[in-house]
Amino acid sequence: MKTVQMTLDEELVKSVDSVVKKLYTTRSAFTRDALREALKKYNDGMLERQHRKGYENHPVNGAEYSVWEDEQVWGDK
Repeated sequence: MKTVQMTLDEELVKSVDSVVKKLYTTRSAFTRDALREALKKYNDGMLERQHRKGYENHPVNGAEYSVWEDEQVWGDK
């Protein structure tokens, strides 16, 4: 692991300290988890934007899925 120095406002530090006591963990572990979650959220957002852009550039046409309609058997007929 690498030690990283960060500047945080006092209220944030107090809030984190309060939570880590309740979770029986450390500031470092809490911060690592928070950063991992933030990176996952960022990456998920990037994938969503890429998918959206792909569908905007190449929209689904009406016939694209109609070929499967005869294959769908719902069992209620």
